[in-house]
Amino acid sequence: MARVRLFASAREAAGTGTDVIDGATVHDVLRSAEERYGEHFTAVLSTCRIWVNGDDVTPETEIGPNDELAVLPPVSGGAT
Repeated sequence: MARVRLFASAREAAGTGTDVIDGATVHDVLRSAEERYGEHFTAVLSTCRIWVNGDDVTPETEIGPNDELAVLPPVSGGAT
């Protein structure tokens, strides 16, 4: 089980900024999130970076009960 934090467009697509989702790996948690939040979230997720406890991870990374998985969409902008 992982604490999931969703940012920017991922948060908007899911309708929440935080959740708790079961899964043994990053892949498992994200598949469950897609089922829970639907097609729009799946489309947003395809552009996101995934971090666990502040580290960039692979889909095979294992998730523990005290881990935080962050879904980070691309960010644009800056000074002009």
